[in-house]
Amino acid sequence: MKGSPGALRDIQTIGWITKRHFGLQNIADLTRFSILTEEEHQILFQGETFLWQLRYGLQLLADRPENRLLFDHQRALAQMLGYHDEGKRLGVELMMQSYYRTVLALAELADVILQYYDEAILGTGTIDDIQPLNKRFQIRNRYIEAVNNQVFAYAPYAIMEIFVLMAQHSEIKGIRATTIRSLRAHRHLVDDAFRSDLAVTTLFMELLRTPHALDQTLSAMKKYNVLGRYLPEFGQIIGQMQHDLFHIYTVDAHTMRVIRNMVRLNSTGARTEYPLASRLIHRLPKLETLYIAGIYHDVAKGRGGDHSELGAIDAEAFCQRHHLSERDTKLVSWLVENHLLMSMTAQRKDISDPDIIHNFAQAVPSQAHLDYLYVLTVCDISATNPKLWNTWRASLLRQLYIEAKRALRRGTETPIKRHEWVSATQSEAREILHAQNMTDEQIDHIWDTVDEDYFLQDSTVDIAWQTAAIIRHGDNPDPLVLIRDTRGGPTDGYSQIIIYMKDRVALFAATTAVLEQLNLNIVDARISSSEGPYSISSYVVLDEKGQPLGTDPARKDRVRKRLIEELDDPDDYPDIIHRRTPRQLKHFAFPTEVTFSNDTINQRTVMEVITPDRPGLLARIGQVLLDHRVRLTNAKIATLGERVEDVFFVTDEQGEPLRDPTICHELQQDLCKMLDDIQ
Repeated sequence: MKGSPGALRDIQTIGWITKRHFGLQNIADLTRFSILTEEEHQILFQGETFLWQLRYGLQLLADRPENRLLFDHQRALAQMLGYHDEGKRLGVELMMQSYYRTVLALAELADVILQYYDEAILGTGTIDDIQPLNKRFQIRNRYIEAVNNQVFAYAPYAIMEIFVLMAQHSEIKGIRATTIRSLRAHRHLVDDAFRSDLAVTTLFMELLRTPHALDQTLSAMKKYNVLGRYLPEFGQIIGQMQHDLFHIYTVDAHTMRVIRNMVRLNSTGARTEYPLASRLIHRLPKLETLYIAGIYHDVAKGRGGDHSELGAIDAEAFCQRHHLSERDTKLVSWLVENHLLMSMTAQRKDISDPDIIHNFAQAVPSQAHLDYLYVLTVCDISATNPKLWNTWRASLLRQLYIEAKRALRRGTETPIKRHEWVSATQSEAREILHAQNMTDEQIDHIWDTVDEDYFLQDSTVDIAWQTAAIIRHGDNPDPLVLIRDTRGGPTDGYSQIIIYMKDRVALFAATTAVLEQLNLNIVDARISSSEGPYSISSYVVLDEKGQPLGTDPARKDRVRKRLIEELDDPDDYPDIIHRRTPRQLKHFAFPTEVTFSNDTINQRTVMEVITPDRPGLLARIGQVLLDHRVRLTNAKIATLGERVEDVFFVTDEQGEPLRDPTICHELQQDLCKMLDDIQ
């Protein structure tokens, strides 16, 4: 709040220069010297007053000097300043929107004043370098300016044209102060007639099609309050925040980051971080359709209702107003309405299941739609929160893309049957094992004890690797613990831990407790149902930095030894650890939600748990499942800031879905009580 753009430091800088150079003691005196207009003085005065109120309130609440608007104090500060909940908008969100809009206005004003000072103080006596652009604009010392102050009055379309010219001339550093003032004076001309003007809509589409840093140009349009006026639906989300640890940016800032990610995909540096997306971006026939979907994907947030559906309506209206073809209009509208489809499928459903792949592919009209959706999804996730995009999520999305692409090529009217998939996997894995001198008798001795889901979960290479290791392990009574990092580039990096040992009813709870003690982040868990005394468990983990264990071989060895030591004897299973919940998470407490649905195709129950994040969470869930004699076969782990949205695939002791509503209700009650009592 003190040092960010548009905050108190900018105001203080203006004051210091005013006193040093002009000898004035009060910024208000600048109006007498025509440095500030009366309107600008009001913006400056009101903005400074608002920021000082926030800062004073913060220090009262913190009982010490505090210049950071941390989560700890935001709710109390909003209440102190009289902000109340309005519909689905929290009072704290309304306060923060006021803050962001205030600093945006102050940042624009600071640009004008500091540029004026630069010319008045440092530019005196220098010869201006002027480069004409057209009849309306020219470049003066690398800043674009209108040739006179009436350009926007007699040619309102020039309000859009100036940003197109900035996009087309990379040497332009910004807009000259006098032109910013003229732009501000004529922004009222951006009305319905302006938005429907063919010259204006043509210019905006030209802006989207110009190969340049589109995010920078759109950010400039937002900064000078043109974008929010030209797209009123976008104007509503400027400064809008969601009070959680998942969405760390305001909606408009997140949108600009999405566009920036899209632009970056064309650079050579993106090939390492986003290998598939950077290849697909060059195959998309029209980038402007992707950019429009990016601008509109979250534009309806905060209105109530489904923001994807409402945003799709706005996007369709935009496309029609800008004369896009019916085909392109439908593509953009579909992308906005379905922009969460791929991420939700990859992170919350079992994408090793052929039926899940088939259903997803059925929702995608064509290969082109899949390509656009993949790129939009990658750019959206990586722009939401820096910690959200990791190697595991990258691998899930890539796997879903590849399987969906195969399904589309095969035709969604002829889905592959589960037994065909299993048979093909077994055949390929058996060939690999034969090459390692493994016999059919040895192979079948292992495979006969697992159900067919085991052959849907991993690649044939992984299944062959696991099977060979189990055969070599023989009758050794100690648990077999295998740890391997995935091969490939940086975005294909996570660690897979395989545990083969005698089945124990408390194995999941004990294993997750050990892994959490080792500060490993569990992102996926699978427990293969077994007809014999042994079970095969698979966990996908990342370290605290979202990296695989291969970056620290010694740590990988410590993890393996610790698991063997702790899981060797059930009497030695560790007590569930009690670590304190981090301070920041305590401000986002909400009741646990547990819902059930039955997966009739796979004969199992899907249990979804939405709860605040806290240490020891998975181990506690495992303990409750154990108490109710419920078997876990698979889990999809998703931590979104302070919010956990985990999906567990469970059965009863006989391997059947939980059909008794009473059992589900009791399990729900005990889970909520256990999790909500964690301190």
